[in-house]
Amino acid sequence: MSLPFPNTLSSNLPWNPRLAHLRCLAALLVLMFHVFHAFFGNWQPHPDAFGFGWLVEGHTGVSLFFVLSGYLFMSIALRAEGALDYGRFLKNRTLRIFPLFAVVFMVAVSLNRDAFRPQDVLYLFFSNIGDPPTSKQLMTGAAWTISVEFTFYLIFPFLARFALAQGPGYLLRLIALLLLFKLGAFLLSERPTHMIYSTLLGRLDQFLIGMLAAQYAALYILRPLHGAWVIGAGLAVWALLEVQKCAASFFSPDPVQVAWLAWPTVEALAWALVVLSYAHWRGNLWSWLGRLLERGGEISFSLYLWHGLVIFLGMRLLGTPDWFASWRVNALLVGAGVLALSWGVASLSYRTIEAPFLEMRGRYVVKRNHVTLE
Repeated sequence: MSLPFPNTLSSNLPWNPRLAHLRCLAALLVLMFHVFHAFFGNWQPHPDAFGFGWLVEGHTGVSLFFVLSGYLFMSIALRAEGALDYGRFLKNRTLRIFPLFAVVFMVAVSLNRDAFRPQDVLYLFFSNIGDPPTSKQLMTGAAWTISVEFTFYLIFPFLARFALAQGPGYLLRLIALLLLFKLGAFLLSERPTHMIYSTLLGRLDQFLIGMLAAQYAALYILRPLHGAWVIGAGLAVWALLEVQKCAASFFSPDPVQVAWLAWPTVEALAWALVVLSYAHWRGNLWSWLGRLLERGGEISFSLYLWHGLVIFLGMRLLGTPDWFASWRVNALLVGAGVLALSWGVASLSYRTIEAPFLEMRGRYVVKRNHVTLE
């Protein structure tokens, strides 16, 4: 597929369109999750929506994003034998996510101009805690994950170096220690479910599990996998989300759900199985579908940050659609419309805001004359 900005693609790894497909899937899950709750679900648990756990609890797309980040960057570190230039790595990651995030933050600050405080500027680095301006409305609310992601970038080169030196056991020990901290924080917090959902403490193990998956793939996946692995992994995630919808919904009125002590970890393990099985699947999608998902993966960051605005505008124009007796049919039609519009806006945003900055990235790994740019 020809691209308008060919230099925006990473040369850290041989291009694997499967990872782009999964990034597209993650963005689509979050988009449909927001469509459902904004128009129909009212941000409440829906244990009776049989088979639709992936929709009711579609925030799981964020977990997939985090697992993918750990997997991708650990795969790069494995090829580079841990030789990452820390400053250049952070520069590249800043060029990747900050320009569009800064636009969204500017919009949020403008919307809240009358309540603005000078210290709100610090929420550029802490969009997931406290009272950030981005979290006051749906149209900018998805930005809360950016600070979690960037904090992982700050420590990743060290984690990768130690994991390569000490093996997978290093990451397993970190996850165990993290679970102990989670237990203590869970017992101290007044709203531990939300704390685990929205902080690095609650999410770091998802990045670490992605890193573990990359190490596992390098050590043990020596040939392509049968499609049964992909189907089994997908069914495992589906079943897990059905359980969550019924027994551990994020929207439960109970702010203290013990299941959430382990939920991000279990969720990440299921998504890691999806990443491993699909990335190494020996089959192929139909070419048209593969190209479409690959394009969706390319614009996934814009799609993730822009779809809230499209949903907001749709809510103002449509209210709660009741065109047909079934909410499923209504949700399908509204979701298709929101997706089409969001896709168009995201494509424009990618070309205009993201791609020019991506061309400014420099080298942060040099191995055997191989230049990496991610």
